[in-house]
Amino acid sequence: MKNSIRIAIAIATAASLGGGFYAWHNAQASAVTSWRYAAVEQGSLRSTVSATGTLNAVRTVEVGTQVSGQIAAINVDFNDHVKKGQLIARIDPTLQQQAVQDAQAGVAKADAQLTQAKLEYERNVSLHDAKIVTESEFNVTQVNYAVAKSNRTSAQISLDKARQNLAYTNIHAPIDGVVIERAMDVGQTVAASLSAPKLFVIANDLSQMEILASVDESDIGKIQEGQAVSFTVQSFQDRGFRGTVRQVRLSSTTANNVVSYTAVIAVDNKDGKLLPGMTATVKFVTGSASDVLTVANTALRFAPPAVTTAPKATTPPAAGPQGGQQRGSRAGAVKSGTLYTMEKGALVAHKVTLGLTDGSKTQVSGEGIAAGLQVVVGSGTGTAGATASAAASSNPFQQQPSGARRAPGPF
Repeated sequence: MKNSIRIAIAIATAASLGGGFYAWHNAQASAVTSWRYAAVEQGSLRSTVSATGTLNAVRTVEVGTQVSGQIAAINVDFNDHVKKGQLIARIDPTLQQQAVQDAQAGVAKADAQLTQAKLEYERNVSLHDAKIVTESEFNVTQVNYAVAKSNRTSAQISLDKARQNLAYTNIHAPIDGVVIERAMDVGQTVAASLSAPKLFVIANDLSQMEILASVDESDIGKIQEGQAVSFTVQSFQDRGFRGTVRQVRLSSTTANNVVSYTAVIAVDNKDGKLLPGMTATVKFVTGSASDVLTVANTALRFAPPAVTTAPKATTPPAAGPQGGQQRGSRAGAVKSGTLYTMEKGALVAHKVTLGLTDGSKTQVSGEGIAAGLQVVVGSGTGTAGATASAAASSNPFQQQPSGARRAPGPF
């Protein structure tokens, strides 16, 4: 009886072990066939810095008025082209005309007073020489004559000022350009006090525009004058535009504890598609490489729990793989990463040297890395590490790993 029990226990144990082995084998097979791959590609790559900014005319002038009054006429409207000196608006000149008449009367009065003072002075000169008038009486005559001349000068200045204010009632275009804003209508009253009221905004030339882009302080060191820029606007999302960095302003701004600097980007707008005030999504080209090998960044982030073999890596030539030419790269520490391929059912690690990245792809080079090489980026049912760990935990003959090993990489 005891022997029968022992035999039954042995059979049950064997069946359990066999079932565990079968489950482990299936898990291993599932892990082998569930990897997702991406191919190493050969082509061009650009690294960029992103920012946002606003499109503006290179030169805009706010046209105001230096005199107060009611707007009597407006001769231009939005989008009208104007020439320098063109009459674009007029303020009711009634008050200024009256001021001119008053100043003219002041000049006439000053002329009469000056004539009287001059005659009195000339008469007292001969009397003073004949010792008929005293020295003090003659001095009074001299002072009155001098005051009369000063009053005549002051009256002339007042007249000139009144005439100039009358001229200011005619508003002329200060530059050639396009009216992009009109702030007043006929009948409105403007008051020129400490600052001139804004009547119009005229853009000099919309065929040449600029973007004022706000760049984070962590990226501003990569921006230089003459640097190529690409950008898009919401109105033309399917079209790319280009520009050039014209200036990096030294003044900084701080918002929410974030320091940023303004980069001025020159833009050609000969077709007139770009309008002032549009928001531009800008990419500064900080580096470029042509005819180089690239791989998806997901492949560099892939980290299996164990690696079967790891071939020795080599340092690539300075010109890049396949003789590719790289422009705009910056000197610094060489970065490395690891790519994995599947060979004979086992993962194989390949050490690679990293170059430029555009955020989704990265330049790579190393021994055994060539265009078309299939590298592992993950598993079809989840992460590769989770699949392999599940298979290992089902194997009753294998010791469980103490931890996962993560491949090095820049991401």
